[in-house]
Amino acid sequence: MGKETILVVDDERLLRWSLKQKLMSWGYRVIEAEDGATTLSRIVIDTPDLITLDIRLPDTSGIALLSELKSKNPNIPIIMITAYGTIDDAVRCLKTGAYDFIEKPINFDKLQNLVKNALETSRLRSAMHSNVQYVKTRFGFENIIGNSSLMTNAVDLVRKVTLSEATTVLIQGETGTGKDLIARAMHYESRRDAEPFLTINCAAIPETLIETELFGHEKGAFTDARILKKGIFELADRGSVFLDEISEMQLNMQSKLLRVLEDQTFRRVGGTKDLSVDVRIVAASNRNLEEWVAAGKFRADLYYRLAVITIHLPTLRERAGDIPPLITHFIKHYNAKFKKNIHGVTRSAEKLLTEYPWPGNVRELKNVIERAMILQDQEYIDAEHLPIRIAEPQLSPLFLARPSGADASLGGAKTGLSLFDIEKQLIEQALNTAGGNKTKAAKLLGISRDTLRYRVKKYGLNSLQSK
Repeated sequence: MGKETILVVDDERLLRWSLKQKLMSWGYRVIEAEDGATTLSRIVIDTPDLITLDIRLPDTSGIALLSELKSKNPNIPIIMITAYGTIDDAVRCLKTGAYDFIEKPINFDKLQNLVKNALETSRLRSAMHSNVQYVKTRFGFENIIGNSSLMTNAVDLVRKVTLSEATTVLIQGETGTGKDLIARAMHYESRRDAEPFLTINCAAIPETLIETELFGHEKGAFTDARILKKGIFELADRGSVFLDEISEMQLNMQSKLLRVLEDQTFRRVGGTKDLSVDVRIVAASNRNLEEWVAAGKFRADLYYRLAVITIHLPTLRERAGDIPPLITHFIKHYNAKFKKNIHGVTRSAEKLLTEYPWPGNVRELKNVIERAMILQDQEYIDAEHLPIRIAEPQLSPLFLARPSGADASLGGAKTGLSLFDIEKQLIEQALNTAGGNKTKAAKLLGISRDTLRYRVKKYGLNSLQSK
C-alpha cells in the first residue's frame, strides 16, 4: 500500500514548508498549493487523500473553495486552518462539509490526531461504499430476470415503491418465486442502501423467542437476560427489516407488530421506555392472507396495514417464457462460482425445462441448474443431466400431471386441492418412496435436506420419516 497523499493549501510559504515537514515525518506524501486556482488543478492531477485548507487565500475565500472542492469530490476529508478563527467560521466550515477546524498557531499533536482520524474515517467510508456497491451488484434490479408482462409489471411496481417513502410493503407469492430477492433489491436500490438490512423467518423462530428477537430485552427482564440485548428493529434503524413467512407469526405477536407498523415505536421486553425507529418493513407470505384472515389465523387490522402496498409475484409456470433467460443467468452465475465454462443447455434439455411445471418456482430451477453443473463437465447441459422428475417424469414417483388442456393445471387442481395440499402430497410420496429416509426424499424432490425437514414439520409428517 502506497503512502497517503495530503494536499497542503496555504499562501504562506513558511507555513506550507513547516506543515510539509511534519506530515512527511508522520509518513505521508505531501503536495502543495498556494491559492484556489492551483488547488483545483492539483486535485485533478494528484487526487489527494486529505486536504489541509487555509481559510484565507489570495484569490478566494477558504469556505468558498471548500464548497467547490466538496462538490467535485465529497469524499475527500478537509481540515480547515486559520489564524482568524471564530466560532462562526468553525460552524460555517463544518456545515459546508469540513471534517474539522484547527487554529494557528498549529498544535501539531492535535493536527496529527485529526489527520489520522480523518483518514481512518475516509477509509471506513470507502470500504462501506465498496461493500454496498458489491451487494447492489448481487441483489440489485439487474438480478431480477424476466421479460414476461407479469414479471415486468411486478418489477415496475417494485421500482416505484423502492424510490418512495413507503415504510410498509407486503410481498405475496408461492415458495421460490423470489420474495427474498425482491426485498433485498428494494433495500439496496433505495436511500437506505448504506444502512442495515435484517431478516427474520417468522416460522423458524420459536414463539417464546421471537419477541426478544424483534424487540430486544432489558437486563434482568427474565432469568437468562444477563445483559441488555437490542432487537432487530432497533439494530435496523434507518434500514429495512424483512419479515419472511409473516403468516406463521402467532396472533399475540401480530398485535405487538401492529404498533411498530403504526407509529414506528416499541419497547424492549422488560422495558418501560418507548423506542422510536425509522425502518422500512417488508413482509412476505406464500399464503393467501385474505383467506387466513377469514379463517381467524391472521389479524385483519395487521393485514390491512401490511397490504397498503402489495406486490404479487407470479409463479414460474405462469411465465414459462422467462425460463430460457433464467437458465442463461444461472449458468453464468455457476460458471463463475465453480470455475467452469458451460455454454448452455441443449434443445432437448431446454424443452424439458420449459415444459416442466416448476412447483418450486425459480428456486427449484436454480437448484436444478446448480446440480447439473456440479455433476457434469460437458459444454452443454443435456436431458441426461437433469433430475428424473424432469427428464423422465413418467418414471418418477413425484410425477405431476402436465397441462393437457384449457382446464388442466398441476396435479390435483381438478379436484380442488390447494398448493398446500399438493405440496404435502408430494412430500408424502417422496418419503414413502424413500422409505422415510429424508436425504433420499430430498434428492427426489430436488431440495435440500434442511428444507425437507422444515416442510415435514410444517405438514406434520414426522411419522413418515426415519432419519
